[in-house]
Amino acid sequence: MTRTANAAGLERFSLSGRIVLVTGSTRGLGLAAIAGGMAAAGAVVGINGRDIERVQEIVKSTPNGFAAPFDITDLDAATAVIDDIVERHGRLDCLVNNAAVRDRRPLNEITPEDFRRLIETNLVSQYALARVAVRHMAAGGGGRLLFISSMVGPQSFQGDPAYVASKGGLEALMRALAVELGGKGIAANAIAPGFFATDGNAPFFAKPRIAELARRIPLGRFGRPDEIVGAAVFLASNAASYITGQVLTVDAGLSVAL
Repeated sequence: MTRTANAAGLERFSLSGRIVLVTGSTRGLGLAAIAGGMAAAGAVVGINGRDIERVQEIVKSTPNGFAAPFDITDLDAATAVIDDIVERHGRLDCLVNNAAVRDRRPLNEITPEDFRRLIETNLVSQYALARVAVRHMAAGGGGRLLFISSMVGPQSFQGDPAYVASKGGLEALMRALAVELGGKGIAANAIAPGFFATDGNAPFFAKPRIAELARRIPLGRFGRPDEIVGAAVFLASNAASYITGQVLTVDAGLSVAL
């Protein structure tokens, strides 16, 4: 991470030669924006998902991409893949904890068991993956942990309390890791996306009350997936070398307008 730390200007935003693993990168923002954007910025990107065939298909169209298939809830499989990445590439510079599940049901429909399963995936699994990645990053002299959080306030009106709770916990985890790991040269930050129109959430965006929300966004529209690329590349690059413990909200001003 320090080999280009003194680069000036636009070179500081380059991810050339960085080894990055993006979980949940076969669809949605993970694929269209984060993995693809980091690859375009020069990173060697691990494409992750549970469907091996889908992962391999995405790798074919991703410059400098390689397959890293595993279920994030399977720690043994995840550990084996991350260990293999470090063995083959010599290091792991950045882990993007993007994979997550969502349950949009209201409180009276989400049982404690449902809640527990979602927390296990969205929070506990990401904690476990970070532990594995940090072991390699510390040995290599540093690295970046990047979590994909959420606009907890604006998101909470949608009636999915388990998801909102998991994302709130994720931000707290990120801040704690930033404090603990800073001395090892490891930065931890988060991106909180606003409302981005992806193929997967098209039915949700078709709801009248969600369409109405666009009028309250200062820029007057929902985000395009490619509009989160800059935030991800920035936080993974040397341009953010003195930033840790922060949440970068990418929401066209919605969180300050509500």
